Amino acid sequence: MLDIKFIRAHPDIVKAGAKKKRIACDIDKILVVDKEWRELQVEVDGLRQEQKSASKLIGAAAAADRPRLAEEQKQKKELLKVREVAAELKQKELHELLLRVPNVPAEAVPEGRDDSENVEVKRFGTPKKFDFEPRDHIALGEAQNWIDVIAGARIAGSRNYFLKGDMSLYEGAVMRYALDLMVKKGFVPLSVPTLVRSEIMVGTGYFPGGEEQAYRTDSRDDMCLVGTAEVPVTALHQDEILNLADLPKKYVALSSCYRREAGTYGKDTRGLYRVHQFQKVEQVIVDVADAERSIEHHHAIVANAEEVLQSLELPYRVVNVCGGDLGQPQIQKFDIETWMPSRQNYGETHSASRFHEFQARRLNMRYRDASGEVRVCHTLNNTVAASVRMLIALIENHQRRDGTVYIPAPLRPYMGGRDSMGRALA
Repeated sequence: MLDIKFIRAHPDIVKAGAKKKRIACDIDKILVVDKEWRELQVEVDGLRQEQKSASKLIGAAAAADRPRLAEEQKQKKELLKVREVAAELKQKELHELLLRVPNVPAEAVPEGRDDSENVEVKRFGTPKKFDFEPRDHIALGEAQNWIDVIAGARIAGSRNYFLKGDMSLYEGAVMRYALDLMVKKGFVPLSVPTLVRSEIMVGTGYFPGGEEQAYRTDSRDDMCLVGTAEVPVTALHQDEILNLADLPKKYVALSSCYRREAGTYGKDTRGLYRVHQFQKVEQVIVDVADAERSIEHHHAIVANAEEVLQSLELPYRVVNVCGGDLGQPQIQKFDIETWMPSRQNYGETHSASRFHEFQARRLNMRYRDASGEVRVCHTLNNTVAASVRMLIALIENHQRRDGTVYIPAPLRPYMGGRDSMGRALA
């Protein structure tokens, strides 16, 4: 959420940011509602002050005037109740409007309508040229009895699956390797809830606007399954004032993730690229409100993900996400896309975002700076590894002619020391 003071002072900047993100937002209406709320609040404060001094005023008045003054104060007391309700409703209206205001994108964010206009900033590795006809991950997985999408659909509906045998172990190997790497870098590991209150989805910027992508319980509980561990990890310090000496907070969490994939009917229907449930290791940083420091963290968390991909011998590229693909909460986002032979293209496997105060202001997450002033934190996050898309890249890029799959060195300790998996196929 943007600070209303910033919106008052810089309405044109906020409007330009919303336009760059292609997000409809009526800033002029917000300023009108804000003015109305402040005027009501001034009136409420005045009436409250009069109520405090009323008894002294009546006591000092002549006896003949006291009944009249008492009646006037009674009427003002009733008026105060009416104005308090009006101010409360106006403040609620303002808050709901502010929740729809997108964060202002950084100048470095490119113009563009959608992901087709994201700008490549880096490329690593060269896609492998096979001297045989490579299988896609589903053909290979079914032939090796590693993947069962038929049973997944029968039990849980479309876009669900079973991982079996070595593939189940391989998923665990990738996730544990990513987690262990981040712990070695000083990130604190967390086991987190994946079912959270709706207000936490609001606090992290997923609601309002992303309700169609979330699995939600009924109204009795008002809970949501998270699409990423970013949500509970970022909210860990909600309503806290952190010590400056304890910042930055660096966390990493391995969790199950759930996404409805609403609006993707008929898109990526074959295979595991777009599914409803998967595993993910997520890195989150909470630090002081310093724009340059946030940029340093942003580059660092991208580098962490790149280190994973490079060590697993996977070609990838990094893109600077354009305004139209950026989403509401982010200042800037870099996506990492890994080469997937079956797509004959790069597929998104990581998203690294920085938010400045946007999430922390919603979560009331603050710190006390060196001068003693209480300020709102900055937050960032990025994927370290997401299971099924990483598995697609790993088994498709590292398959051999005979149908076995090469295991990169960092994953071998998690796979019993083996350097390959699968049986030779006819």
